[in-house]
Amino acid sequence: MIQVSYHKLDLEVNKIDYLVFDLEFNQDYNPAKKDRNIITPKCPFEIIQIGAVKLDENLQTISFLDRLVKPQIYTTINPFVKEMTGITMDLLDTAKPFKEIYEEFIEFTTGTTSILCVWGMTDMRELFRNIEYHGLDMSPIPKEYINLQLYASKYFNCSKGVNIGLHNAIELLHIPVKKQFHNAFNDACYTVEVFKKIYNKDIKPCIYNPNKYIRRNTDNSERKKSIPID
Repeated sequence: MIQVSYHKLDLEVNKIDYLVFDLEFNQDYNPAKKDRNIITPKCPFEIIQIGAVKLDENLQTISFLDRLVKPQIYTTINPFVKEMTGITMDLLDTAKPFKEIYEEFIEFTTGTTSILCVWGMTDMRELFRNIEYHGLDMSPIPKEYINLQLYASKYFNCSKGVNIGLHNAIELLHIPVKKQFHNAFNDACYTVEVFKKIYNKDIKPCIYNPNKYIRRNTDNSERKKSIPID
């Protein structure tokens, strides 16, 4: 059973906040067409869960966010998504729509200097694409980000072009596995633990240009028929 909660700890906010977040997506499904997915090019992957943890500059938890999102584009859960995440339409039907959850996410990201932290670039791209699809203002979202998957891959000396998966990183770092993967909040928490293990002064944020990636990925969306994993 997925717990949907928002909790803030009474800790002092430092000058830098690291906002580690993870997303789960749904994609349309039409069993009448030989079990093939039907994609809406402007938003092929609809966000159905946002999980995030805010850290101070010492990587101590300040607050966390765990929200399911009621789908408005693909209103039937893809069987693959259901099996992978455990998220059902019964759960999603009781959730708030993206616009309301986005407002909560904006409030959550508010800080002196906020840096988004993700495991791979998919979640960054799809977050901004969902924002644009719903006609919402993306300007409040921090544009500085750290791709922790990239730094973890370097930490483990992966071959060029090879990115280590979150599950493998957790195992190699001997981080206890207490909760299921493919749950946005759990994965965000696991990403935090990896961040703490591999952190060093050479990890620096980059600047994300959402307009560049939204255009490029929308043009290629017809070729992207599988739901992003890890």
